[in-house]
Amino acid sequence: MNSQTERLQVAGLAGRIEVLRDAPAEGVSPRGVAVIAHPHPLFGGTMDNKVVQTLARAFVQCGWSALRFNFRGVGATEGMHDEGRGETEDFLAVVQQCAAEGPLALAGFSFGSFVMSRTLGALWPSRQIDRLVFVGAAASRFQVAQVPQELHGHTLVIHGEHDDTVPLAAVMDWARPQVLPVTVVPGGSHFFHGQLPLLRSLVVRHLCAS
Repeated sequence: MNSQTERLQVAGLAGRIEVLRDAPAEGVSPRGVAVIAHPHPLFGGTMDNKVVQTLARAFVQCGWSALRFNFRGVGATEGMHDEGRGETEDFLAVVQQCAAEGPLALAGFSFGSFVMSRTLGALWPSRQIDRLVFVGAAASRFQVAQVPQELHGHTLVIHGEHDDTVPLAAVMDWARPQVLPVTVVPGGSHFFHGQLPLLRSLVVRHLCAS
């Protein structure tokens, strides 16, 4: 993505996991580590997805080191798709080996948001989470876990008004019992075509808030 991008390999339960690490500008001490999960592997989702890259850029802009990785069976990551179970193991392996200490942020797009919610459940409350970002949360297709009340103030949920993959109503049904606010992008599609700069600015505003 930029001159500060580094390609890594992490050992997962299904084999090698392919990871890209995007660092802040040279000489800037990272504020923490953000781990970002991509959309559904069986529908072309990879760590190079434009929304995932936009999330990485937002984190880097706010001083975070951003980790994108391919789920099992995607790119150079070994293993086979496992409907979220093995993918949660992949996410945890990246956290444990690349972000074992210090401030941690989790983010996910679409299927990645579902896996991120499962990973959050495995980490919380033994590991403090500084920021959470859900984009296009796949609430109509998977059982996206609820966000602990203590983390609501650290959580951003963004959804497109005209998302035809995950209807906005499904995300509202998921968020309503939690009283978890949802930021709706007017006219936004699932992949935020033509609105990625707006998506980035919304995430930056959340990350840079005190």
